[in-house]
Amino acid sequence: MSALVVVHPPAPGGGRRVTAHGETLGTAYGLTDLIEYLAVAGLDIATVDLYDDTVIEWQGGNHLVWGREAE
Repeated sequence: MSALVVVHPPAPGGGRRVTAHGETLGTAYGLTDLIEYLAVAGLDIATVDLYDDTVIEWQGGNHLVWGREAE
């Protein structure tokens, strides 16, 4: 079973695309944005576990990674 929500790798300019069932919900620049997208996806944000890989697939970093570090 694949995750309901995918948080894609950070974009070069910062932020991470968030998709649910292959449909783009938007770009998250932090947990506040992600929480809004989880609600849009129909998840109960009071009980969602950010580490549950059946719910959220983190690509290119975990919940602490939102943009590329300056080179």
